[in-house]
Amino acid sequence: MEFGLFVPQGWRFDLTEVEDARQWSVMRDLAQRADRGDHWQSLWVYDHFHTTPVPSEEATHEAWTLMAALAASTERIRLGQMCTCMAYRNPMYLAKVAATIDHVSQGRLEMGIGGGWYEHEWRAYGYGFPRAGVRLGMLDEGVQIFKQAWATGHATLDGQHYQVDDALCFPLPLQAGGPPLWIAGGGEKVTLRIAAQHARYTNFAGTPEDFTHKSEVLAQHCREVGTDFDAITRSSNYNVFIGRDEAEVAERRQTYVNRVKGHLSEEKIEQQLGGFDGMPGTGTVEQVVEKLTQMRDLGMTYGIFYFPEAAYDTSGIELFENEVIPALR
Repeated sequence: MEFGLFVPQGWRFDLTEVEDARQWSVMRDLAQRADRGDHWQSLWVYDHFHTTPVPSEEATHEAWTLMAALAASTERIRLGQMCTCMAYRNPMYLAKVAATIDHVSQGRLEMGIGGGWYEHEWRAYGYGFPRAGVRLGMLDEGVQIFKQAWATGHATLDGQHYQVDDALCFPLPLQAGGPPLWIAGGGEKVTLRIAAQHARYTNFAGTPEDFTHKSEVLAQHCREVGTDFDAITRSSNYNVFIGRDEAEVAERRQTYVNRVKGHLSEEKIEQQLGGFDGMPGTGTVEQVVEKLTQMRDLGMTYGIFYFPEAAYDTSGIELFENEVIPALR
């Protein structure tokens, strides 16, 4: 199994106790810490403009600006977004941005891409909020533009959503054919079909039941479009409360609640905790290893992990590095 680490960027109220002027240095230092070791294959950010699950005036740092900054601040580790919303930037422009960052990083960029979902951001930034079918159509056309631009340096598409006419992308990305595409989302009719056609990686539900079902749907799409299911790496994201015993897990959980309760209602906090409690990334070391081993055996060979306390306390990351990663490698 391979391992990715999310950098706290504010979107999940994870920088609220760090003054604005220090937030970049906190993110940079965490990235460089991960870069120095050999535990983590990749660093990840979210592509969002406002905090979730409610918008606020708390800091949320922009994903692709961070990509460029992290590319220049690290040397080994790969860099990705989970995931870029296609409609937030013109796809040809984004292809150009990605190609430049691939050069800055010396070929370490991953391209996470999806249709987008956070309605408040869409409307607040003037993008409207088209129905899901339209958003996925934009995803499909955008991916076509990426692949042309990165393979040949030229892109032409007269699509329903995007039109480009011999748009140029030089220099080409350092990685032949461009950064690897991660098609994120579990939409069974459209998203997973786009993934079957174009993705080197997918990212969808991380419970055993949902992961198994989505994998079966992806495999069927691969058969229909004539691509190799086994060539696609299937990944999932996991929120982490980890401890050596149940008391330490409970302490990390309560620390998180104490940090966000000034920003979220009790109902919203409970909703957020639903993404931790009972999930494969939460529990004692033994429990997390057991649950992730089950996921690995089901075909989930790349996990991306979020530690909500990372900006303040790296002891959970260290425990995961020392006890979980070696057991799963």
